[in-house]
Amino acid sequence: MRSTTHVTALLACAVLAASCGTGESAVEYELTGAAMGTRYSVKVAEPVPTEARERLAGGIEEVIDGIESRMSTYIVGSDVSRFNASRSTDWIEVSADVCDAVVASARLSEMTGGAFDITVGPLVNLWGFGPDTVELAPPPEEEVAAARARVGWQRVHADCSKPALRKDRPDVYIDLSAWAKGYAVDRVGELLEREGLRNYLVAIGGELRMRGRNARGELWSVAIEKPTDDGGTIEMVLALTDSAASTSGDYRNYFVHEGRRYSHLIDGREGRPVAHNLASVTVIAERATFADPMATALLVLGPEEGMALATEQGIAALFQQRTDEGFSEAMSPAFAELVARQAR
Repeated sequence: MRSTTHVTALLACAVLAASCGTGESAVEYELTGAAMGTRYSVKVAEPVPTEARERLAGGIEEVIDGIESRMSTYIVGSDVSRFNASRSTDWIEVSADVCDAVVASARLSEMTGGAFDITVGPLVNLWGFGPDTVELAPPPEEEVAAARARVGWQRVHADCSKPALRKDRPDVYIDLSAWAKGYAVDRVGELLEREGLRNYLVAIGGELRMRGRNARGELWSVAIEKPTDDGGTIEMVLALTDSAASTSGDYRNYFVHEGRRYSHLIDGREGRPVAHNLASVTVIAERATFADPMATALLVLGPEEGMALATEQGIAALFQQRTDEGFSEAMSPAFAELVARQAR
């Protein structure tokens, strides 16, 4: 089985058709649509004047479409696509937000020892998880070595005073897909706040940002799935506000070859899919721009290294690992404290 969609395992109850509660609706204004290869949902739990709704809808779509038009690897004219297509190692002009994303990604790459790396695209494509149709089987070692030679976050340089990017070798390729959805969620939230709205939930795919409370005056309910292949089983439900949440999982985007499972999560340091049994990582943070890529990085790092980093950095993270009996879960200290606060 394989899907080309980046999979998350967060279900915001307010995003689902059925509310998690009863009685009064949890929202007063809702906008949904297609974006970034998935769906977006904006729920506002306070009155939005009729005359403001059209302006707000247009502003939200402008934010999302603008980010996609600059960061997508599927849009030929995007900043990212132009940078990837260029064979120049000179500075290439890009938008300010693309430049900022590369700088922030480099900080995360350094923090995670390269587990998060926006240049890992050649390996992702080689292993059959990119846009090209390839045989779903492990590639030859010489092809893995050739792709690895193109990978390395230190090969991309940014000067955001221009703003511009350059690369050390002509065939370096960047992919901001583990960044863009979280960034778009935060930007939409900031738009809502500029409009004076303080109670909302924004979701793009499974990247979430929630502020304030729902229309019943309750915290927003966020359900974390158990990482089963068929999905739909709830592991736990959190009541959150003024937070962002993201889950990265390996369980809907993979292939099986000769009895072995190969995930879409590629460790650029090794040149191949992760080999450990960690199935999903959920990160709760202040901003989706941090939670989105960090969930990916912790999953690549694995249960021991990932937990060590989350503990050291004070990251609230839930790790779900496959075992012979099903799944086990482990919480970072910050995540355990979050759960304990809810029990009080």
